[in-house]
Amino acid sequence: MKPYLFFIPVFLLFFASCKKPDYKKILHDPALYSRTVHELNGVVMGNNFSPVVASRNYAYATIAGYEVIAAGYPAQYKSLVGQLNGFAKVAKPAAHGDIDYEYASILAFCKVGEAVTFPEGSLKYYTDSLHKLAVDHGMPADMISNSESYAVAVAKSVMAWSKKDHYLQTRTAPKFAINDSVGRWVPTPPGYSEAVEPHWGEIRTMVMHNAKEYTVPPPPAFNVTDKESKYYKEVVSIENAGNNLTKDQTHMADFWDDNPQKFNVAGHIVFLTKKFSPPGHWLSIVGIGAKKTNADFNTTVCAYAKTAIALFDAFIESWSAKYFYKTVRPETVIDKYFDPAWRPHLQTPPFPEYTCGHCTISAAAAEALTSVLGDNVAYSDTSELEFGIKNRSFKSFRDAADETAWARFYGGIHFHNSCIVSTQYGKVVGDSVAVKLIMKK
Repeated sequence: MKPYLFFIPVFLLFFASCKKPDYKKILHDPALYSRTVHELNGVVMGNNFSPVVASRNYAYATIAGYEVIAAGYPAQYKSLVGQLNGFAKVAKPAAHGDIDYEYASILAFCKVGEAVTFPEGSLKYYTDSLHKLAVDHGMPADMISNSESYAVAVAKSVMAWSKKDHYLQTRTAPKFAINDSVGRWVPTPPGYSEAVEPHWGEIRTMVMHNAKEYTVPPPPAFNVTDKESKYYKEVVSIENAGNNLTKDQTHMADFWDDNPQKFNVAGHIVFLTKKFSPPGHWLSIVGIGAKKTNADFNTTVCAYAKTAIALFDAFIESWSAKYFYKTVRPETVIDKYFDPAWRPHLQTPPFPEYTCGHCTISAAAAEALTSVLGDNVAYSDTSELEFGIKNRSFKSFRDAADETAWARFYGGIHFHNSCIVSTQYGKVVGDSVAVKLIMKK
């Protein structure tokens, strides 16, 4: 062996010791936070969570991530303690010991996301990979330890608060009673599934005082005999639209379908196809918007948290109305009184028609997201590419929310009046979140 070969390991060791740590470049990248949210999206989708329950998963996880940033940058960000209903305390960082707050923020998000969604360990492979990134890119060992400990402490604080939101009590609450009376919701084909989350209006809100703070007006009175009645005209309008969809209207409906569990029936075989639910789609939009506006790490974390809080409250507001009015779906009405062969373009979801949940939460999300990233942020939404649906482009987040109202109508699952009213009240909920929460100082 030639003598100079002995110097190669020594040279490599010297080179490695002189290499500057670049963990900040890697772990402070806002794109990493967005990838982390997408990772939780996949867990939520894989475990068949309904859209309303998914909104709870995202809200608590994003709040945990935000609280770490608020603690690390108190001159720029304000804690949500005392601002969100029942959120009285959160763990503080230790007086001594360096913490990388961006790394801790991602970990806190993962810890809560995993704890709320279960099964335990569903994100361990991901957090292990984050730990390896920190090590490989030169974060000091004591900083890694301190950051990980603080992330766990914040996650425990948020989880303790989450357990008092009445969610566990609703797991054993009575099911929705099926009553085939005139105008009342009944299960729809092909799954004929039972009503989803009939007690969601009992969940503790975050910013709204309660689920009924913004009481929506009643829907048009059920009437399929008077051709001049508002209800009759609503039915005929959606039936005609469904029978004459254009290519763009079909794409619009498919793009905003966001059905997390679509039933597929082929003979005696029944299987599900999965996509991100409406809140998952909107969190994807947050990431797209953050990238489009070149938002830094902390602004990105703030945008996710504020949007997720708006989604959470908006679902409670909408579900409270749904199970108060208990209105029948267009598919049921048209099949029974107009055309038994009629089917909506989209699969009818298993809960009452009024109000439109997607319209409500989309309008709320758009208001909250606009308050962080700004208005007139033009972007192309690539969220559905992984499900084989091509992009759609929008002039702003509000523009996207307005389109969901038409998408649900063209999809044949919501009357036009429901879409309009729901969008209006979703904006009210989102605006309340945007105005009442003081996050970025």
